[in-house]
Amino acid sequence: MKTMPILLILTGTLTALPGANAGLPHVKAELTYAPNVPPAITRHEPAIVEVDLTATHKMMPLASSADYPFWTFNGHVPGPFIRARIGDWLQVHISNTDTSGMPHNVDFHAATGPGGGAMLLTVAPGQEHTAWLRLREPGLFIYHCAVPPMIDHIANGMYGLILVEPTNGLPHADREFYVMQSEFYTKDNPTGARMLEYSHERALDEHPSFVVFNGQSGSMLVMDALHANTGERVRIFFGNAGPNLISSFHIIGTVMEAVYRDGGVADPPAHGLQTTLVTPGAAAIVEFTPLVPGMYTFLDHAAAHSEKGAMGEIQVSGPARADLYRSDQDGPPTQ
Repeated sequence: MKTMPILLILTGTLTALPGANAGLPHVKAELTYAPNVPPAITRHEPAIVEVDLTATHKMMPLASSADYPFWTFNGHVPGPFIRARIGDWLQVHISNTDTSGMPHNVDFHAATGPGGGAMLLTVAPGQEHTAWLRLREPGLFIYHCAVPPMIDHIANGMYGLILVEPTNGLPHADREFYVMQSEFYTKDNPTGARMLEYSHERALDEHPSFVVFNGQSGSMLVMDALHANTGERVRIFFGNAGPNLISSFHIIGTVMEAVYRDGGVADPPAHGLQTTLVTPGAAAIVEFTPLVPGMYTFLDHAAAHSEKGAMGEIQVSGPARADLYRSDQDGPPTQ
């Protein structure tokens, strides 16, 4: 009830926002869902990038033996990966089909203005709104629902990543992946019950039942592992939605050749890192080149978090490298 007067005022303001009729080309964003990433931006001039988001509830697996009533953007957790470039206007159209009666919105960490756009994009069930947000700084940014209590909306799955490419784009990578960590807080599960329920109290106490990548325990393990080849440059766009825990992101069996800490790309990346910290509401871009074939595990190196599900795998194919990785059958190195 308290949001309705605000929404009515802002509805009249939206049509006057700069960029709505700026003569810039309109581009429909190519949205992808984890672990997939849209292709790199090839245009060199700003555009109005159109993004459609729908806030809704959806029952999906949280673990192999448990389902959960997720709160989602576009029916996915995490929400879509959005790719734009510096200077673009992000044209966001949001609708709400949530039958629970709950309002939702979007706070873009890449935006400039109150609420990161959330004040312009708050929608009650059945409502729709559009806002234009100028992307002034390059980098990898979180977006999430920020309706109070914000912890509930994030803890139930309403978040995603937006990449704002610098003027000349990012260096070439052979493979790019979208990985997002978050926590789920559930009530004690009655014996035999498959559906889990959210616990606001456990979220406030920071006692998660699950800490997962891409909205599901085991989402990128074994048959669902990511794939790459030896010698390929692999880039992971990694976000931590939280809502509470710091991630110690680590890839077992390789050293990170480049890490854009906190998602910033204006400065050169750090090199030669073993683990990088990603705080709640932040992101990082991690690059490495696997040289030895086999299964590589990536995880939150805080052991309790990986035990609760924050773990994935990359299956790397290619020829053996006895010059780097030898067993007793190979014999000791001679040089």
